[in-house]
Amino acid sequence: GITRERVRQIEAEALEIIRKKAEKYQDVFNYILETIDSFGGVKEEKELLSYLGKDESAVSFFLFLTDGIERKAADKDFYYFWYKKGSLGRAKQEITKIIKFFKKKEKPIRIEEIKVGLDKKVVESYIGISKRIQKTPDGKVGLDNWIEVNPRGTKDKAYLLFKKMGTPLHFAQVASLIKNSPYAQIGGNRSHPTTVHNELIKDSRFVLVGRGIYALKEWGYERGEVKDVIFNLLKKKGPLPKDEIFEGVLEKRFVQKNTIYLNLQDKNKFLRDEKGRYCVRRVEEA
Repeated sequence: GITRERVRQIEAEALEIIRKKAEKYQDVFNYILETIDSFGGVKEEKELLSYLGKDESAVSFFLFLTDGIERKAADKDFYYFWYKKGSLGRAKQEITKIIKFFKKKEKPIRIEEIKVGLDKKVVESYIGISKRIQKTPDGKVGLDNWIEVNPRGTKDKAYLLFKKMGTPLHFAQVASLIKNSPYAQIGGNRSHPTTVHNELIKDSRFVLVGRGIYALKEWGYERGEVKDVIFNLLKKKGPLPKDEIFEGVLEKRFVQKNTIYLNLQDKNKFLRDEKGRYCVRRVEEA
């Protein structure tokens, strides 16, 4: 029959009475203050409770009794954490600097590589309270909106694996690699070969370069059929002998030479000059 505000008042009054009775534990309170201070004045709640003792309920109770520290509620930017009074402003400024440092790096790195003029222990503490900075499965840290940190679905996981392997892969192999990778459980594991195949087809970052074999577009591979690859090659380099066409196309596609040769026979697209080289047929000649 009482309001929530009245409950909070009763709690505050009770804690004040207990603080007076707990003065004999001043050494404990000093230790808590020194510990938080050693972490740069802030520490994520779960990590702090685990660090201070095995009985988390007792530790939490002593934290509430300690003068000079406050508990910060979680929001869109931070997890629950405890901080020493007067330390919050500096912590937020340093976290902003760390985020800017990451933006310059543009890739996840190890904590030891973060150079912002702070002790590693303090950097870890600042990172621990921020939702903007997350750990990757391989122990590095980066910004939460990077795909290396939070891959958005199967297509991002596939992209990361292609980058890591550095070579074209069959979609079934990609599915297997995703299933056995540290990223498997992020956002759920939907690495069925058919799902992977469908995702790769739809995403412009990937190019089909053979029967079920994909590569990254950024590696220089082009979308389109073998005929399109031949056309673009000749348009770029001019007339070429058959062997050079084979060589150029095989850099872009995993196909048989006979397939390339058959596509060269399309007289609506290609013709041979007086030297026996193949070239693109001009529109007015078609």
